[in-house]
Amino acid sequence: MEAQKNPRPNFFNPIVYVAPFFLWGTAMVAMKGTILETTPIFLGALRIFPAGILVLIFVSRGKSLQPQSWKAWGWIVLFALVDGAMFQGFLAEGLLRTGAGLGSVMIDSQPLAVAILCRWLFKDMIGFWGWLGLGVGIIGISLIGLPDEWIVNLFQGNWGEFYFSWEGLFDNGEWLMLLASLSMALGTVMIPYISRHVDTVLATGWHMIIGGLMLFCLSGVTETNQWVNISLSGWLSIAYATIFGSAIAYGVFFYLASKGNITSLSALTFLTPVFALSFGNLVLGEQLSSLQWGGVCLTLVSIYLINQRKMINNKWQNFKLNFPWLNIREKIN
Repeated sequence: MEAQKNPRPNFFNPIVYVAPFFLWGTAMVAMKGTILETTPIFLGALRIFPAGILVLIFVSRGKSLQPQSWKAWGWIVLFALVDGAMFQGFLAEGLLRTGAGLGSVMIDSQPLAVAILCRWLFKDMIGFWGWLGLGVGIIGISLIGLPDEWIVNLFQGNWGEFYFSWEGLFDNGEWLMLLASLSMALGTVMIPYISRHVDTVLATGWHMIIGGLMLFCLSGVTETNQWVNISLSGWLSIAYATIFGSAIAYGVFFYLASKGNITSLSALTFLTPVFALSFGNLVLGEQLSSLQWGGVCLTLVSIYLINQRKMINNKWQNFKLNFPWLNIREKIN
């Protein structure tokens, strides 16, 4: 779905577009450092419930906080279930069972799902360069997060060892990260429908509160000793993940999603593991290998290809006019 032709004030600048993914990446590091002090479902609820209250406080200035129809409430509840409870629940459970790098790879594969869903639901024109960018991005985040030995074994033809690694993959919670990725993708493509009935930022606040309540209820039934072991640094990390990694990041992301091209915006999600690994290096002392640095470079290339795909395609068409022998028929879906 193409961007609406609205004026672009200073709010719409590269820093604002990158901000949600920077905040999500650093919040992942904060959550990873805290998750062993609490329980995963409770942590997911504690991340989004207070954030929803903060978002509603922000939008309450001169505005009603009540959606105006039952249809609006219906979309908000569905949004809360998919992008609130399911996404945060799968994320927290998966983060407990897998490494931060591999988990980021699984979660941040969601732009491909978003692109496919947008192509199906909204007839969003992805085109050759967009699909190329998505493919390059998947390779990039795979190099960032997948173990180096997997990649080496693949290129050396050690298929037996590679298959064995994949056998163990689903024993460690990565499938939960894939479910979290799909949940976020579904939540993202719901935004155009939600925005027809209720203000997007208002819906974001309510979906966090309702989704948080769902997780609190689930935690109360299935978990114990949720907060007794949380240290001061753990509470500070949770506060960062709540205020910056949820309230601000989600508010900005879904506001931008309601105003612009969802495929292009979602492609920036490839930046999240870059920030997560960078700050994991600074805070937790994690080191990037040569393959991971290569993945960082490919990730940046993929973002450029997806967000500038129309400009690149126009330049390519003009280039072919000057060189007729390049005029090969291309089908751009």
